[in-house]
Amino acid sequence: MRALTESEVRESFVNATPAELDRLELPWWFDATLWDSLDYLGWTDPALPERGYLVADTSFGVVGAVLRLPKNRPMGRRALCNLCYTQHPSQGALLMVARRAGKAGLNHNTIGTYICTDLACSLYLRGLRRAVGGGMMPETLNPDARIHRLQDNVEDFLGRVLVDD
Repeated sequence: MRALTESEVRESFVNATPAELDRLELPWWFDATLWDSLDYLGWTDPALPERGYLVADTSFGVVGAVLRLPKNRPMGRRALCNLCYTQHPSQGALLMVARRAGKAGLNHNTIGTYICTDLACSLYLRGLRRAVGGGMMPETLNPDARIHRLQDNVEDFLGRVLVDD
């Protein structure tokens, strides 16, 4: 992923209200981000643990989405991230929901998918982080193909957020 500026990140959110944008805080590690090891920028808000952010440089520009995480997180279930296909025990992958952009979002339409709770899919695929008690699903794809699949899955998810029905 190419390095993004703070203003690019802030201006990328297609489903955020003005109040959400005012409260948006970039992660404390933003200035030290290793962009070459990321396929998207993702973080959760330390002040609001039910809120996450996902920003990617897609074929339709830099797009960001505000995500909602569940308040009551299920215990004891394994879950599979639908972006990177990493299997996690218990609360390692959660259903994250994004309000759709435009009129659809104003009508409370949402889109959701299971995503790694720490939004670190890129690190799991590159072996820079390990899913404790879980891990990568056995498959025949090489690492580059897995990374390309992650990028496609992120772009698909953000494209579905953008579509205004």
